[in-house]
Amino acid sequence: MSAPVAPNAPPPMFGEPTPLGLLGLSIGCAALVPIAFGWLPSDPVKLATMMKTASWFCLLFGAGCQFLAGMMSLANKNTLGGTLLTTFAFNWVFNWYVLDEASQGRVVDANVVLSVDLTFLLIFFVLTYAFGFFSKLLFFFLLDIDVLYLARIGRHFTAPGSGGFGALSMVIGLATIGLILIALYISFALLVNPAAGRAVFPASGPMFKPTPPPAA
Repeated sequence: MSAPVAPNAPPPMFGEPTPLGLLGLSIGCAALVPIAFGWLPSDPVKLATMMKTASWFCLLFGAGCQFLAGMMSLANKNTLGGTLLTTFAFNWVFNWYVLDEASQGRVVDANVVLSVDLTFLLIFFVLTYAFGFFSKLLFFFLLDIDVLYLARIGRHFTAPGSGGFGALSMVIGLATIGLILIALYISFALLVNPAAGRAVFPASGPMFKPTPPPAA
């Protein structure tokens, strides 16, 4: 998620923060996998413990790592990456709130969540296009998020317990696993390749080519 560096630009204030944000995202997503697939215990006490445990992983890693990475990206003049990481960090705080409420037998308002999910989907559609100018991996990472939000929105209009509801839950679970794998791969590429001096984790070129500036 690094932005192009202009000639004679001062060195960045921090090292590349993207791996920190993506590793935090992958850990937060991992905590949500059992819930996404509906692997929930029948015992109310165990269910509450599961929700509470997942909520703290979402807060500490999903929100904490991404917020820190977002702030460092913005300080490094990486507006695109910093905006995405910081905005998504606050969404992870909301995930923490939803799970914490669920651990106490309460639910959040579904209509408010739907409205926000629709807004997030619009945001991620545009950012998917924007990140396509930097990397195919980042493009497919954002595309995975698009699919996840489409499934979340579709499930809002589907009756619980129906076949459609179960199919959309499966899509959400698979998209969550996809996010983990892509986030880990990008993080490993950014961390291991410079240390090894070679492409242990091959990176990808851009999905789209930017329009060249007009000739002077």
